[in-house]
Amino acid sequence: MTALPGDDNHPDDEADEARLFQNAVRGVRPLQQRTAAPRPPRARPHARFTRADRAAVLRESLDTDDADPQLASGEELVFHRPAVQPPVLRKLRRGEYRIEREIDLHGLTVAEAKAALRQFLVVALEQQVHCVRIIHGKGLRSGHRGPVLKAAVNSVLRRTGAVLAYVSARPVDGGTGAVYVLLATG
Repeated sequence: MTALPGDDNHPDDEADEARLFQNAVRGVRPLQQRTAAPRPPRARPHARFTRADRAAVLRESLDTDDADPQLASGEELVFHRPAVQPPVLRKLRRGEYRIEREIDLHGLTVAEAKAALRQFLVVALEQQVHCVRIIHGKGLRSGHRGPVLKAAVNSVLRRTGAVLAYVSARPVDGGTGAVYVLLATG
């Protein structure tokens, strides 16, 4: 009976295969292992125009004089961008965010208040501040014009791209005479 390749009954076949393999690889040298040089750590990306863009948006938003006619009634202010989730707005209304900066605009003219608010927001954004309180007053001495500073603050904040949301403050923090504002950081 003739042996077939791969037949386990003949131990001589294994020895023949080993010899054939040795003959086939004679003169072959193993490859030397090379290790790649480690790469230096990459620098984190850095936005070159972020600060200038923020300042430009703030300047543009603060230069308009349009006021919301619905504010004459002294109602609560509420605004949020579509990306802001309801739980975030709820926490803001409850005053659960730590107020990192505050500005009081009482006694200023609309032009002075806009300039002060502009500077306040620019500095807050540069310092990566997340939540601020703006005290604008209830407009009790504004007469028939209604709360003019409140309307100006509302108009400015709605047009400022870095403002994610704002709501009238809790009574202990000024009620409808102040707003809590969430800013986009980073």
